[in-house]
Amino acid sequence: MSAPRTVLVARLDNAGDVLLQGPLVRAVAHGAGRVVLLAGPAGAAAAELLPGVDEVWTWSCPWILGDPPPVDADDLAALTDRVRALAPDEAVVSTSFHQSPLPLALVLRSAGVPRISAISVDYPGTLLDVRHRVDDDLPESERALSLARAAGFELPPGDEGRLEVRRPLPPVAHRPGYVVLHPGASVPARAWPAQRCAEAVEALADAGHRVLVTGGPGERALTAAVAGNRGVDLGGATSLAEMAALLDGAAAVVVGNTGPAHLAAAVGTPVVSLFSPVVPAARWAPYGVPSVLLGDQSAPCAGTRARECPVAGHPCLTEVTASDVVAAVEKLLTVQQPAVDRIPAAAREAATSIQVRA
Repeated sequence: MSAPRTVLVARLDNAGDVLLQGPLVRAVAHGAGRVVLLAGPAGAAAAELLPGVDEVWTWSCPWILGDPPPVDADDLAALTDRVRALAPDEAVVSTSFHQSPLPLALVLRSAGVPRISAISVDYPGTLLDVRHRVDDDLPESERALSLARAAGFELPPGDEGRLEVRRPLPPVAHRPGYVVLHPGASVPARAWPAQRCAEAVEALADAGHRVLVTGGPGERALTAAVAGNRGVDLGGATSLAEMAALLDGAAAVVVGNTGPAHLAAAVGTPVVSLFSPVVPAARWAPYGVPSVLLGDQSAPCAGTRARECPVAGHPCLTEVTASDVVAAVEKLLTVQQPAVDRIPAAAREAATSIQVRA
């Protein structure tokens, strides 16, 4: 009897990017005996939450990360040796539309990986066995799943391709039904100003909502200022799994285009998405859950991929008000929306987002 196949899946950027690989991972796991996920340091905790992952490796990639380490020959050699020792039967390299899979494919090929699949605009020579082409306006999760299918992997029967996390989740000390507001963002150009966030906490509380304010360990000053006297400050108080549990108990989540937006989608919670158009909402808006998209998607910064807002005053999000957020939350609590994977792509934005512009 032949040994079960081992497949190395790579996604080397942030937590939200990794969470969006969930359907791809489950498809690979359905056809493989073992899945090892190679993640960056910011994505490793998210990788641990994905059903279908058997082992997580962490590696800082010098051609993917926003704060990349220098290229280190010894580090590359160590990764090569580790992959050679693993001896995977194949690898699936998932990247964003602006990233190249070819440097990692070269490392994997030199480690003896016999079959490598990736989406690649550039000519791959002998680095790829499956060079997949895709419409880059697909939602990122669908884009990744299309790569898995091109590599020969399908979702198991009954799996609708939504985002998911491992369950059970940790217990939560708060009675379900609250609103979570997450003011931080991994990229400053995608953040709603802190003053606006604080105003939203006050307005949501005035409207009768319990508000929990979440953030990472480095965001404690931000969450304390935003929570004020009306919200519950949970800055730095949760692991990613505990954050998933908090979002699971929320009636709605108010968040920018950052990891917790995708974590909320992965637990099935509706999202008020404060979306800066520096990247396209068609690709990166919360996937598969009811959502309200706030922010001027036609602002001058649209499509720039800027990390710092290039427009004075950050108008695409600054002009969104606390009352806009309260109205969006109320819509999410009353509007039932159709499943994203059962409607044509051309109609997806209209069916899954209530567009509200400042």
